[in-house]
Amino acid sequence: MSLSDPIADMLTRIRNAVRSNKTKVDIRGSKVCTGIAKVLKEEGFVDDYNFIDDGRQGIVRIDLRYGPNGEKLIHAIKRESTPGRRVYRKVSELPRPLAGLGICVVSTPKGVLSDRQARKEQVGGELLCTVE
Repeated sequence: MSLSDPIADMLTRIRNAVRSNKTKVDIRGSKVCTGIAKVLKEEGFVDDYNFIDDGRQGIVRIDLRYGPNGEKLIHAIKRESTPGRRVYRKVSELPRPLAGLGICVVSTPKGVLSDRQARKEQVGGELLCTVE
């Protein structure tokens, strides 16, 4: 079975795992999904991620993070750019979710970056998703 939008599949799996208070979630491997997992780890939304080689496409295993009393750190995760409607933003037009408490994940010529990193690097790109 081919998957037409692996990023949307990844975000849905994370959303469902957070809603059911899971500690880990497995996602089909790809460079973009690994980049998104890296950004989520750097920004503190997940504990860790590992790429597991299964001889085929690979699996990205993400260890989800919760607060000290079990509160969810990811309240909403939304896909912005889809295969049918690509959304590109200049660095000056990048949104600030939750007035800077959330992040945007942007695919830039310098790799997959958070909105903070993209502003520091002064690059825009495709707005993949927002995490609040």
